[in-house]
Amino acid sequence: MAINVDEAKCTGCGDCTEVCPTAAIAIENEKAKVSDECIDCGVCADSCPNGALELP
Repeated sequence: MAINVDEAKCTGCGDCTEVCPTAAIAIENEKAKVSDECIDCGVCADSCPNGALELP
């Protein structure tokens, strides 16, 4: 499984990409996109200022 991204809340700020230990998140079209490399650690969710990322 991978982190869920609420695209309505995501502003594409990139905070999540900076903290992801597996580089599983990229910003595409101003939204976070999570790849299969995601290990569900939750670090990105904790770093998101808009609450756009959450564990499944």
